[in-house]
Amino acid sequence: MTEQEAVPTGIDPNTPSVARMYDYYLGGKDNFASDRAAAEQFMQVVPGIREITRANRAFLSRVVELLVRQGVRQFLDIGSGLPTQDNVHQVAHRIAPDTRVVYVDNDPIVLVHGRALLEDNHLTSVIEGDMREPEKLLTDPQIENAIDFTQPVAVLLISMLHFIPDDALVTHIITAIRERLAPGSYLIVTHAFEAEVSAEVHEAGQQVYRSTSAGALTSRGPKQLAELLNGMELLEPGIVPVEAWRSEYNEYGEKITVDFSKPGILGVVGRS
Repeated sequence: MTEQEAVPTGIDPNTPSVARMYDYYLGGKDNFASDRAAAEQFMQVVPGIREITRANRAFLSRVVELLVRQGVRQFLDIGSGLPTQDNVHQVAHRIAPDTRVVYVDNDPIVLVHGRALLEDNHLTSVIEGDMREPEKLLTDPQIENAIDFTQPVAVLLISMLHFIPDDALVTHIITAIRERLAPGSYLIVTHAFEAEVSAEVHEAGQQVYRSTSAGALTSRGPKQLAELLNGMELLEPGIVPVEAWRSEYNEYGEKITVDFSKPGILGVVGRS
């Protein structure tokens, strides 16, 4: 995206967007100079962030493929972000073309790009919504028209909850979603995990994200994620770094070991 191009209404190209920064980490082009500058700053703090982000995306693909093969035909992706390679609908439709997918986001640029990409796809839709108002979101007529909550559905919260510092609100969001899920449904969560970083690294990273539209990051560990999904059946291997979830080797062909001492993103899949 060039700064000379017309900026869609409601988009501030001067304030870094976490969706556009994520796009930059993945090697995309839907970002502005402010996003690239903030992302480069964070890459100095967490040099492996590009690998972590790619691992998060690969986790998403593995989970969607697994669940479609197990018969899930409805996916609700809350906080879907900018379209990139192997979106939920692309992974799902390669296996089961009748799968319904609803993307939800509150970032104007995500809505513009997503709707343009999916204009002719009658089984996939992009809806404006905010996870911080889960009851309003889950009763949105557009979502209720596309998703049958009396049947199994997979709800995805990929790298979203760490932008909410209030633990009570996170619990409320998860509770509201779980209350709508029919037996046999799934809740998929990935979440930033700071691990054992120094106070200096912590502050440097927070300073970057405080400058964005979403605000600072909140780290939550395996114990906190387990409490959020308490009572659900956690698919093996449970709560682990995303690169280690049902994957034996990383993108470089190296054997993966589960390491909770390094910053990264944790992933978990719960079944109701």
